[in-house]
Amino acid sequence: MERMTVLLIIALVVLMGLVVFSLVRGIVAFLQTTKIDLESGEGETVKEMQLMQNRAMFARIKYQALAVAVVAIILAIGQ
Repeated sequence: MERMTVLLIIALVVLMGLVVFSLVRGIVAFLQTTKIDLESGEGETVKEMQLMQNRAMFARIKYQALAVAVVAIILAIGQ
């Protein structure tokens, strides 16, 4: 049982890293969407950055949900 806990903790750390990575990617995409691009509303750059923001947010939510599930499993095993 201890081996499984160690594996779950490693999985949790990896998932937390993926959450941070996807958060940073989303913030970078947000910062690249400049005020001028938003005001003009034209060009593929705005649409591309918005899609990148959405993908990064979805990935972050997915990794967070998996991390919560791993924590729940760890807590269930510990009792």
